[in-house]
Amino acid sequence: MHGHSYRLEVAVDGPIQSDGPSQGMVIDFDEIDKIVQSAVIAQLDHTSLNDRMPNPTSEHIIFWIWQQLDTALDGLAELVLWETATACAVLRRGDI
Repeated sequence: MHGHSYRLEVAVDGPIQSDGPSQGMVIDFDEIDKIVQSAVIAQLDHTSLNDRMPNPTSEHIIFWIWQQLDTALDGLAELVLWETATACAVLRRGDI
């Protein structure tokens, strides 16, 4: 077994809010962070990915992450999962 220090990029799209706590934003970055921490990081960090999915390739991991975030994060548009500084998997809403 070996480990990676993945980096996850999350992109959302939608209208810019005209009022409320997210005024001038699609969604506050802090809210995105809370959702990602709870739905993804807390589930995967320092665990064996083989216990979560049969073949934890970057493509399978990013699809699993999408499934966790899709209902929790309005406007989810794209995920980029970096396995190394030069290798990543990208998943966009149109790919699903």
